[in-house]
Amino acid sequence: MAERSTAAVDVADNSGDNPLTAKADKATTDGVTESIDTADTADTAEQSTNGTGGERKASEPSIATPELHSGHKLARRYRLEECVTRLDGFSSWRAVDEKLRRAVGVHLLPADHPRARSVLAAARSSALLGDPRFVQVLDAVEENDLVYVVHEWLPDATELTALLALGPLEAHDAYQMVTQVSQAMAAAHREGLAHLRLTPSAVLRTSTGQYRIRGLAVAAALRGISSDTPQRSDTEAIGALLYAVLTQRWPYESDAYGLHGLPKGVGLIAPDQVRAGVHRGLSELAMRALVNDGATASRQEPPCTTPDELVKAVGEMPRIRPPEPAFTAPPEYQRTTYQQGTYGRPAAGPGPSVTQPVTPPPPALQGRTGKALKWAVSALLIAALGLGSWQLADALLNRDKGGSTETGNTQTTDHGNGDGDKPKAPVPIKIQDAQEYAPDGSPQNAADVKNTYDGSTASYWRTKKFNDGPDLVPSVKTGVGIVYDLGSAKDISTASILLRYGGDHTTITLYATDSLSPSSPVKSMQQIATIKTSDTKANLKANTPVKSRYVLLWMTAMPYSAQDNYSGEGFKQAITDVKFAG
Repeated sequence: MAERSTAAVDVADNSGDNPLTAKADKATTDGVTESIDTADTADTAEQSTNGTGGERKASEPSIATPELHSGHKLARRYRLEECVTRLDGFSSWRAVDEKLRRAVGVHLLPADHPRARSVLAAARSSALLGDPRFVQVLDAVEENDLVYVVHEWLPDATELTALLALGPLEAHDAYQMVTQVSQAMAAAHREGLAHLRLTPSAVLRTSTGQYRIRGLAVAAALRGISSDTPQRSDTEAIGALLYAVLTQRWPYESDAYGLHGLPKGVGLIAPDQVRAGVHRGLSELAMRALVNDGATASRQEPPCTTPDELVKAVGEMPRIRPPEPAFTAPPEYQRTTYQQGTYGRPAAGPGPSVTQPVTPPPPALQGRTGKALKWAVSALLIAALGLGSWQLADALLNRDKGGSTETGNTQTTDHGNGDGDKPKAPVPIKIQDAQEYAPDGSPQNAADVKNTYDGSTASYWRTKKFNDGPDLVPSVKTGVGIVYDLGSAKDISTASILLRYGGDHTTITLYATDSLSPSSPVKSMQQIATIKTSDTKANLKANTPVKSRYVLLWMTAMPYSAQDNYSGEGFKQAITDVKFAG
């Protein structure tokens, strides 16, 4: 089956017909731009010492940054709000997309800038990648003697620079960072893209704990940075990031990004020798990525010179689990002692209880009156026992004869129709977060995943269109799906899924998985339920509830539809609403 992407990207000379502008209309409402980088003024010196940025092209004339101001509008759409970087003839701004009412980031430089063409080419290549692990390029335009690149703005993300200002990261957080960043860069290099400017300010951590990389190809193009060995440069940069999060030190003699460098003259030493308590496996991994031959030789481990090698090395490490949550011990239980006097068990100790005052028993009845009262009570008890025994015997005899007792009471039998035997109604489970799952690195529409659980049936997440179907051809696409985070492990018994297109059949299977970015293939996951339907509503029910925090919705077949002109006719599907219950 041949797959046609609906997000083809070209650089146009105007914004009206620019395919990237169309992509901006469909992208998520989040965005990010370059923050002020205090190390920008010392780029050349830094690149000559750390090997993370390639080499800046020499003999470029100094070009004045375009004189723009807050309130200036580009393409009658992007209103500039705040300039955050002004350097080397370009400027970076926080802006507002008035058409979609969202924040975006904008890079600006003159059209006659010597790096203008390379910036446009880098932006186009980065946009075509479409990997959600990178901050997405939304628009790239040359207009009115200006070249500008528009990209996402992520208001809920935090720079790694800000995280490092608070201290080194825990071993699990450092493991997640190097895993996600190395996997993302390996995917980019497979498509022929390099970063060459992979610094702490280029790595962002979202509120859900996912790491995203900004400035792929574009940041280096803006600064005129190139490298003859781009894979090795990016791998060393990842090693420097891992070194920094483990030690809160920059692995070179010069200070950078708010971090102190290593002492002069001592050379590069392992992170576990810089700070106590550093995870040994991560320390060795950082040294292998930094390609320090002396250190790696002593550990009999080869250096990592490409992101793919680094991904393999991370995969060979034992998985580092998050620390156990700390629970506050409950207060010590205070036993209460009750004094029951002569009418029950006597107290264990000779004295009265501390927690309960002793109540003295009532005084015994004295004289003839007391004795008479005792005999009367005894006689009443004997009479009551006799009457009860007679009634019991009479009832047993009448039951044997098929009759009824003289008391007129009737006996009822519980046939199981009470409330206690009714099945409990499923309890709705709130979805906390979601992320598109694309194990082949080619997502469908990652920006619109939240539309599947926003409570509105008007918004939706859609797939691309396919030429053949309804079943996907595994050699082209094994499936498309979304992983949902339920916040904590819960019993999942039912799911209700609203679809946009009917006809033919849609095949959906739910799986229990281990994270928003599953490490295991779909075939090895535990199946919860599956359905094949031609309707626009799919109700799935598990034979037995499955307990999991993360649920993968995996679609392997979709109907043919001519609805929605943006993608044309073809086999496709869109999800408007997803609900789980357990």
